[in-house]
Amino acid sequence: MDTVEYRSSERRTVAEPRLSGILSTIRHTPLVQLEKLLPGFSGRVFAKMERFNPGGSIKDRTALNMLREKILDNTLTPGRSVVVESSSGNLAIGMAQICGYYGFRFICVVDARTTEQNLAILKAYQAEIELVSVGDARSGEYLPARLRRVSELVASIPGAYSPNQYINPLNPAAHQQTMGEITHALDGKVDYLFCATSTCGTLAGCSDYIRANGLKTRIVAVDAMGSVIFGQEPGPRLIPGHGSSMMPPMADSDRPDSVIHVSDLECVISCRRLVIREAILAGGSSGAVVAALERARFWLPEGSTVVMIFADGGDRYLSTVFSDEWVQKQFGEVSHMWKEQQC
Repeated sequence: MDTVEYRSSERRTVAEPRLSGILSTIRHTPLVQLEKLLPGFSGRVFAKMERFNPGGSIKDRTALNMLREKILDNTLTPGRSVVVESSSGNLAIGMAQICGYYGFRFICVVDARTTEQNLAILKAYQAEIELVSVGDARSGEYLPARLRRVSELVASIPGAYSPNQYINPLNPAAHQQTMGEITHALDGKVDYLFCATSTCGTLAGCSDYIRANGLKTRIVAVDAMGSVIFGQEPGPRLIPGHGSSMMPPMADSDRPDSVIHVSDLECVISCRRLVIREAILAGGSSGAVVAALERARFWLPEGSTVVMIFADGGDRYLSTVFSDEWVQKQFGEVSHMWKEQQC
């Protein structure tokens, strides 16, 4: 990576490594105004379209930020270094792309809920798959078991490095850039930001930017029913990348101004409504933020400017969220609800 001068979110000149090849397209994703999603809404609604990162999701930003310093200081070297990470989807794909570009061996620890499509994408990037098929003995959840397997691999493989998205401060740091892009695109006029939560990296990074720059933007955290992040009892969840079975170390109840919990069925309904009204095929957590906004519209002040972060695209959810058979299997007789409500 070379070094280039650029204008940062604080409008001062700083030095940043210049990215090359396909990685140069990470960040600076489109901000799209949604004019048909909420008929009668008096304000403006925008979506930050993170699917336009080269790996297909917002996690490209996270993956790049966590690996960049190690690449620059030659801690990671082609042909010798091994990167090991726990992820069931988007972060793994972003990491696999970056490791493939630089010639690092990448081992991804996944679990039985990882979709066949995501596994196929990882294999196409030449990632090595470590499948955890048995959940934690105490909780039954896969995440603790995945993290244990990562620790075992790092301890046993010479030169192995784990970025650990769950505790790495470079995860939220990546999303100060995300919020900076949104702010500059709208000249600082952002009243509300709707953000889905999982590791809480995006939430924390956007919050840090807002506070550091003295903005009045209010954050609405969108969490899943059955997620423990904001005080609920753990329960089953179907949408990957939304909610958590363990309290993320980066979670902070003081960061969001309000929290809205959304069910899996609401995610499905809102994803499909988004296709019909805006022709946007978005992922499950994007459906969650749409569902949250649909509820919140009744208490948002008139004329509000609202931004939603759409973390990924719907092409990775064709066998779940956008599959009638899957919806019927998961939700049974209530599956007719999305047909009645999608328009």
